[in-house]
Amino acid sequence: MLTTYEIGEDTGDRAGEFQPWIEGEHLTEKVPFPLGIHPMYTDAEHHLLVVITGTPIAPATTSVTALATDPRFDLRHAYWMVDGISGFDPTVASVGSVSIADYVVGDITRYIDKREAPKEWPYGYFMITAQKPNQYALSGGDAPDGSIQHNNAFALNSSLVSWAYGLTHAIPLSDPPQLEAQRKLYKATDKAAGHPAVVTGGDFGSDTFWHGKIMTGFARDWVRLLTQGKTHFVSSDMEDSGILEALTRLGQAGKVDANRVLVLRSASNYTEQPRKMTAVQSMNSGYDGEIVALTNGYRVGSTIIHELLRNWNTYGPQTP
Repeated sequence: MLTTYEIGEDTGDRAGEFQPWIEGEHLTEKVPFPLGIHPMYTDAEHHLLVVITGTPIAPATTSVTALATDPRFDLRHAYWMVDGISGFDPTVASVGSVSIADYVVGDITRYIDKREAPKEWPYGYFMITAQKPNQYALSGGDAPDGSIQHNNAFALNSSLVSWAYGLTHAIPLSDPPQLEAQRKLYKATDKAAGHPAVVTGGDFGSDTFWHGKIMTGFARDWVRLLTQGKTHFVSSDMEDSGILEALTRLGQAGKVDANRVLVLRSASNYTEQPRKMTAVQSMNSGYDGEIVALTNGYRVGSTIIHELLRNWNTYGPQTP
């Protein structure tokens, strides 16, 4: 189980992503993680290992690689799950919702400040092998082919994603009254005006904590472009493209099974401002949905984990 941050103590105070798992699963055995940023926790049977990867992309990537290559563990048949909070596209789901990613997309781009770009460009970001926004090109550019993964899009196991969604989509999610005021700030036609739900879609992992209507428009276009229309933008975060890069390479090395990866993100906020608010005001207004996002992320994630552990003979390795 991969979480990305904690606040203060591991238990008993304001929670980050780590604490709901430690308290909810009653984990008391602390495991040193010398190459990580924080000790891990496990259960008495050593069936569940909960980790803080750190944030943004570089620390998360390094932590996952360090864990999978640690000689203390054999993780070749393990299931990997990210459970983290994020910003959501308000046209897709409301605060408190949980997304099970079908694709994870990164942000390897070229960039020209919009003030120096052609007037018809919607923004200054475009593929590193392209010459303008919304152009899909996998060859050319400054770097020889193969030096980077130019399309930077990771497809997750569709069967596993569908199974996880089927298992959890009807789970009752926390929806406290204080979220209603936040929902009313958005258009009635947006999913942001509705109640929390479990959804599936594209996860955009970037080192940049971005916000606003223009950048949300870019994220929608970017996820659609890099996945060639196979999914749509739902959630924004600062770790997952690095985590998937690490797990992909570790899978190639036989250290993990890259088909056993799930990425859950729960909405603590929206990626763009509501009506009558600027992007700056919105970004700096805080995230009223953090607690409910943590609650619902754990509620959905633990349902999946408990199903896997209860029925390991079904879901675990069939052969050594």
